[in-house]
Amino acid sequence: MMGISWPQLLIIAVIVILLFGTKKLRNIGGDLGSAVKGFKKAVSEDESAKKDAEASKDADFEPKNIEQKKSEETSETKKDKEQA
Repeated sequence: MMGISWPQLLIIAVIVILLFGTKKLRNIGGDLGSAVKGFKKAVSEDESAKKDAEASKDADFEPKNIEQKKSEETSETKKDKEQA
């Protein structure tokens, strides 16, 4: 059995604490936690952006209001009269 046992893990933990100190280890843990939290937030925002983009693919045109439609119709009729 070549695995790491509990006593070996305890010895490694003591050495790490002696090298870095508890205050620095707390800071590293907090930084690591906030980095993971930010990564999860970015991933969830990216997924929601993809869903929004897929939902907006249904309509390729821009909705027009009544005034724009009337102005286009009048300009088309003017062009038709000019061509005739």
